[in-house]
Amino acid sequence: MNDRAKFQGLNCPLPFLNHDTVQLAHGAGGRLSAELIEKMILPRFSSAELDCLEDQAVLDLPPGRVAFSTDTFVVDPIFFPGGDIGDLAVNGTVNDVAMSGAEPLVLSVGLVLEEGLPLADLHRILCSMERAARAAGVRMVTGDTKVVGRGSCDRIFINTSGLGVIPAGVSLSASSLQPGDAVLVSGTLGDHGMAVMSRREGLSFAADIRSDTAALNPLVRALLDGGAAVRALRDPTRGGLATTLNEFAAASRVGIELNEDAIPVRDEVRGACEILGIDPLCVANEGKLVAVVAGRDAETALATLLRHPLGSEARIIGRVLDTHPGLVVMRTALGAERIVDMPLGEQLPRIC
Repeated sequence: MNDRAKFQGLNCPLPFLNHDTVQLAHGAGGRLSAELIEKMILPRFSSAELDCLEDQAVLDLPPGRVAFSTDTFVVDPIFFPGGDIGDLAVNGTVNDVAMSGAEPLVLSVGLVLEEGLPLADLHRILCSMERAARAAGVRMVTGDTKVVGRGSCDRIFINTSGLGVIPAGVSLSASSLQPGDAVLVSGTLGDHGMAVMSRREGLSFAADIRSDTAALNPLVRALLDGGAAVRALRDPTRGGLATTLNEFAAASRVGIELNEDAIPVRDEVRGACEILGIDPLCVANEGKLVAVVAGRDAETALATLLRHPLGSEARIIGRVLDTHPGLVVMRTALGAERIVDMPLGEQLPRIC
């Protein structure tokens, strides 16, 4: 079955183009560039700003402080259990904006395509981005496409930038933690990193490991509206929970103590980590958040998270201390303590 036939019958059928793969001319600004934009990109992301095809987007924003973030996605493989580079690019930037407490509004998208990339693969990725943007309630307002020669990149790289507005009265920061605060996670850790690594390394397990990639802005909104005093939020991507909490501890000059028994990790993810010799606390997540809230509000925050589908496996996993500032320690199941440090380097390269 050829690539075109394979994608017949999908909700967004592959548009007919004169080529089956990306050509250098698709990035040259001529007729093929226009055809790629008109037939593959605009139908997926049409908006008042994007349809103008100007070199910039002119935006009318609601009042408030603006949160802005940018990220570049180079994940390998580009398709993995539970997602692909397309929804990962949308969700990753939406989440970075949302962790400030902002409501994400618009995205820009930059595509770097390798000559020879099957257009069926590009179409699949664009459809995935369209679905993710709709689910997150954001619109694409500007973008760019470049094509490089064979071997100059690995099939496709995507840059997304996002902008949102922070509601009045919301002020979240890694430097805001106070002794007595509680540390929560919205669900199981390590799912994304192990899903990508299992596909990359050709590993198979008794149970499928799937990426948790998801847009977290609805969960953030629920948490902020739930009555708890939220100090800081972060999505623990590269470097995982360990890196996130070490950054929090350093920024606030506080200590953080974790309870190993309370940290949710799926058995299949834990087993994969043991096979690869990786600490699950250092593995990337793409659909989970870490929240630090006032200690008195810990149960309120937990109840709010548990009521939401994206937080149904949330847990209180630790507390903020006025001892050992800048350090994260974990009380193990045996009652001992160990330091949870940042990984020295990237244990899982090209995970997002």
